[in-house]
Amino acid sequence: MSEIIVLNNIFILIQQPIYFLSYCALLGLLIGSFLNVVISRLPIILEQKWKENDDEKLTFNLSKPPSFCPSCRQPIKIHHNIPLISYFILHGKCAYCSAPIPNRYPIIEFITCVLSTITAYYFYPSLITVLAALVFTWFLIALSGIDYETYLLPDNLTLPLIWVGLIVNYFSLFTSLENALWGAVIGYISFYSVLHIFKFFTKKDGLGYGDLKLLSAIGAWLGWEVLPAVILLASGLGLFFGLILIFRGQSKEQPISFGPYLAISAWVTMLLSDQVSIFNIQQFYF
Repeated sequence: MSEIIVLNNIFILIQQPIYFLSYCALLGLLIGSFLNVVISRLPIILEQKWKENDDEKLTFNLSKPPSFCPSCRQPIKIHHNIPLISYFILHGKCAYCSAPIPNRYPIIEFITCVLSTITAYYFYPSLITVLAALVFTWFLIALSGIDYETYLLPDNLTLPLIWVGLIVNYFSLFTSLENALWGAVIGYISFYSVLHIFKFFTKKDGLGYGDLKLLSAIGAWLGWEVLPAVILLASGLGLFFGLILIFRGQSKEQPISFGPYLAISAWVTMLLSDQVSIFNIQQFYF
């Protein structure tokens, strides 16, 4: 009987877009809070793995220890960890030592909430497609946050994203499996070629290998046809914001994270994938 009630409630939720989108917005806030944990801890976990011997146990992971203030080391109570709300109630400061809470926390929660709602609205009423698009969106947000702060695009996220994209498109949710497979291959090879050509002439690394794997994942999710649009849009965004940073005094020698621009381009292209392809890319940009 309880299973029937649950199924009936899900059916009612699907039939009422406002309830469905509200649920996705709330889910986005909660996932955003978790993504903050991933962004903060995954680089530390990786560094810990690199430094430790294989036979030593990790003492730090996504679930342990519980969330704490990095300044005073006090554990954060549940009512101090409500997405967005707690940040404003506490005026952006730790409840114990009044140390400022980084702006990244509410920003990631807000962005995840908004993008989750837009994604759900765009792919409604197909629950399977909505869920797949949300997973893709959440991965992109986590990768963007990590790359922005550490210049890393961890294999722990990029490689699973490739495989999940291929599995999703086995059911042709975004493109055919054939297009997804070639998208993964072409995405990696194209940036691999650019990386080594650039390095041959400049003796510098223009891209990281994480960028190669991220573009490969984007190809696995969206297909090879949209890769030119993704690359052009990401390059345009990178150039635009790079010039802004230079005008604001950043050194030209300082590296710029390219992952966030790839992620933004991939998310926008996912929503416009029916209109964006190698065959009408000129019309889309001009």
